[in-house]
Amino acid sequence: MASSVDTTGKLCLDWRVPGHVERSGPSGVRTVPFNRPSLVGDEIDNILEAIRRGQLSGDGHFTRECNRIVCRLTGTKAALLTHSCTAALEMAAILADLEAGDEVIMPSFTFVSTANAVVLRGAVPVFVDIDPETLNIDPAAAAAAVSPRTRAIFAVHYAGFPADMDALAEVAQAHDLLLVEDAAQALGSRYKGRLAGSLGDLAAFSFHETKNIISGEGGALTVNRPDLVPRAEIIREKGTNRSLFLRGQVDKYTWVDVGSSFLPGELITAFLHAQLSRAEEITARRLGMFDRYMDAFADLEASGRLRRPRWSPDCEGNGHMFYLLLRDIDDRDAFIGHLRKQGTIAPFHYVPLHSSPAGVRFARASGDLSVTDDISARLVRLPLFFGLGGEIDHVIQQARQYLEQAS
Repeated sequence: MASSVDTTGKLCLDWRVPGHVERSGPSGVRTVPFNRPSLVGDEIDNILEAIRRGQLSGDGHFTRECNRIVCRLTGTKAALLTHSCTAALEMAAILADLEAGDEVIMPSFTFVSTANAVVLRGAVPVFVDIDPETLNIDPAAAAAAVSPRTRAIFAVHYAGFPADMDALAEVAQAHDLLLVEDAAQALGSRYKGRLAGSLGDLAAFSFHETKNIISGEGGALTVNRPDLVPRAEIIREKGTNRSLFLRGQVDKYTWVDVGSSFLPGELITAFLHAQLSRAEEITARRLGMFDRYMDAFADLEASGRLRRPRWSPDCEGNGHMFYLLLRDIDDRDAFIGHLRKQGTIAPFHYVPLHSSPAGVRFARASGDLSVTDDISARLVRLPLFFGLGGEIDHVIQQARQYLEQAS
């Protein structure tokens, strides 16, 4: 494992194996991947400590400590680590008491797990359009989609910027709906001063290796309604009351509800603990890169060549993602191809779920989704990860080369 000192003087560990030579692009420069996971502190020591403690299954020392830190980072009183954000969303769908034929409103511009969690309960995702400025779910479209079968709203915080949660809360309260944050990208972000994860009834987070805080795979569910906490624990523990047993509140545990094995193992949470312990530093570093990109493309936005990310003044992001909106799909694809030839990987993002085979089969659309279709065809994401460093200058240089020549 190689190590280096970054510009702030902190040790940055790279987990590429010794002797590994990263593939170079055609121009001879080292390839800049879209994402490269990094070690930021005590990951290896924590894993060894977990082994020494003698418990590798879930809910050991590091899991408990991570739950505590996630509560602090989200402003919530109850956090339960899961093996993925997908698992946290599936728990949220169970807690919503979804049944066959029930409906859940969500944006079509999201990852498949948001919809899959609903479909697995026999319910129907109802896709609505996004706001053209923030790319988050449009509260007016959500309100228009409510039907007698609606049971919940799943709000995605795209690119780490929270959705308009006050407007969505008004819709949810007016119709007695559960409000769930799909906060996979939003750990550390704020809405009107409040932390993502504390804005709805439930919130699901991701620690996938492409996120800000990583454990390879991993997630968490935060629970803001105290009445849902006991059942959330049971669902997470395969439908048993094992958590009560471990706390000495029952003398034996048994099967009491539906559930599944949603726990992560201790090696995963040991790794995660090291990352969570430096969450503020990681976020600050990513925000610095985000600002670097914003400055680099400001003149091209002013000239009308592209659009940079926009967000509500009520929101504070976490530097999760930097994207550009180009003219059309041909411009976007040519841009991606140009960067790839120069050794930089810059992917597009979601294919709208309402037009996917499973979306057509299991879900339905409500209203016009033209903004979703337009944004999906024009959006491209630039590399942004903890260890990016000086490579960002190469990305910017090559991006501007295409954008200026194809103006």
